[in-house]
Amino acid sequence: MADIDLNLLTALDALLAEGSVAKAAERLRLSESAMSRTLARLREATGDPLLVRAGRTMMPTPHALALREQVRELAQGARAVLQPAGAGWDLRKLDRTFTLRANDGFIEAFAPALVARAAEEAPGVCLRFAPKPDKDVRPLREGLIDLDIGVLGESGPEVRIQALYRDHFVAAVRVGHALLDEPEVGTARHAAGYAAGYAACAHVVTSRRGRRAGPVDEALAARGLVRRVAVVVPSFRAALSIAAATDLVALVPSSFFPPDLVHGALRALPLPVPTAPITVSQMWHPRQDKDPGHQWLRALVFELCKATAST
Repeated sequence: MADIDLNLLTALDALLAEGSVAKAAERLRLSESAMSRTLARLREATGDPLLVRAGRTMMPTPHALALREQVRELAQGARAVLQPAGAGWDLRKLDRTFTLRANDGFIEAFAPALVARAAEEAPGVCLRFAPKPDKDVRPLREGLIDLDIGVLGESGPEVRIQALYRDHFVAAVRVGHALLDEPEVGTARHAAGYAAGYAACAHVVTSRRGRRAGPVDEALAARGLVRRVAVVVPSFRAALSIAAATDLVALVPSSFFPPDLVHGALRALPLPVPTAPITVSQMWHPRQDKDPGHQWLRALVFELCKATAST
C-alpha cells in the first residue's frame, strides 16, 4: 500500500460531508487550492468526478453517494485507531475540529465560556457551531456533527443522552413597557391582573417551523385567555431585537436572558401562567464513547452548563 495516500480518505470524507471544496478546506484547515488539487487526485484514484457543479453548488455523483457512508466509517475508524489514548494522551496537542449543533439560545448563553475554556485547555481545537433547523438524528448517525445540544427529539435507541440543565421561558419586553408597571409578582393583584395584561399584548414568538402556538397558549386557554401572536421568527435573537424596538412581548429561555436582569434595552419578566420546565441535553453517537477528545468535550460542556445554570 506504499502508493496509497490514506490522507485522501479524510479529504474525501470532508468533501462528501460538506459538498463544497471551500467548506471542506476550512474543515481540514487547508487552502482552497490545496483542496482542489486533492479533489483532482481523488478523481484520478476513483475514476469518478465525485462532485460536479450544479449552478453555484456542487452535487455528489451516484458513485460518491454510494461511497459516502463507507468513507465516513473508514475515516472515523482510522482517526479512532491513530489517536493517542490512555495516560500519555496530551490534550494540549489535540488538533481537531468538533462540530456542535445547537440553537442560538444555547450559543448565546454558553459558547463564550466554552470557547474560552477550550482555548485554554486545548489550543489546537476548533469549535464549530452548526445551526439546528430540526431535531433530526441523522447528522449524529452520519458523523456530520459531534454533539447535538437541545431538547430531546426522536433520538433513536443507540444515541447517548446526558441531561445538562433544566430551563424555563420568560417574557422579554422593552424598558418602559406597560407590563413593567404590573403589581409585584406574587401579590393578589398580580395574580388577578398580570395574566390578562400579558395576554392583551401583541407577541413575537420563535419557531423554526413557523408555529404560532405552544404551551404558554395552552396555559392561557385554561384561564379563558388568548394572546395575539403578531410575529413569528426563527431565532431568539431576532425576537429580542423586535421586542426591543416595539411593544411586542418576546418569549425566550431564561438561560438566554436571566430573569430580573436588564439586557440592554430589554427586561425579563416571569410568565403569568405555569409551564412545564424543559430539559436541555447533549447527545452523541456511541462510536464516540471512548474517544478521549470527545470525552473531554462532553465533560467540559457538562461542567460549564451545570456551573452556569446553578448561578
